[in-house]
Order: sequence, then C-alpha cells, then structure tokens
Amino acid sequence: MNLATQVFAALAALTHIVVGILERFFYDRPDVRVFLTTSAADAPEVTLWRSGVAVYNILLGLGLVAGVTALHTGDTTVGRTLVVHLCAFLVVSAIVFLASFPRLWRGALGQGVPPAAALLAAALS
Repeated sequence: MNLATQVFAALAALTHIVVGILERFFYDRPDVRVFLTTSAADAPEVTLWRSGVAVYNILLGLGLVAGVTALHTGDTTVGRTLVVHLCAFLVVSAIVFLASFPRLWRGALGQGVPPAAALLAAALS
C-alpha cells in the first residue's frame, strides 16, 4: 500500500481518536462542545449518545492504526483489508451523516475526506 494511502489513513485514525477522546472525556467543557457543534443545553440529553459515538470513533481510529501497523510489520493482506474496509466504512458514514444533518457539513468533511483520499490513493497505486 503506497505512502499516500497510509498517510491519509493515519490522518483519519488521528481525527477519530482525538474526536472520540474529546466526546468521551472532555465534553463538559464549553469550548469542546462548541467544537463538536452542540450546546450546553443538549449536554444531559446526549450523554448516552456521545459516549457510544465516542467509543465508536476511538475503535475505528485504532482499527486504522492496526491496519497501518500490519502493513509495516509484513502482514500486508491484513493491513490492506483493515485500511480499505475501515476507510470505506468512514466514507459511507460521512455521506449518511451529511445527508442526515446538512448543517453539520464540516464534521462530515472531517470524517470523510481523509479516508476518501486514502481510498483514492490506494485505487491509483
């Protein structure tokens, strides 16, 4: 798998791990809620939702880390499979997110552009 694919997959992983950590552990901070485009009024109602989404984001990011790591430790089949599958999953999720919540388009781009770039780079290699 080429370097561009790995870099974009790693960027997608970093994005999802950081956002997941913010959602799970730092959501009570107003500046984090603004970054996540939610308000203080929503905080109690979205606790259960954000906790689940946070874990989902962290695990997706860690899956991409595992894929890139597998590529570098000689298990290219596993690495390619993880990277392609998880990047495709993230792109589809971003499209659904954008279609469902158009006003949150920035979040959809953050979720979908790096893995889409990884898939494009993989297809062109």
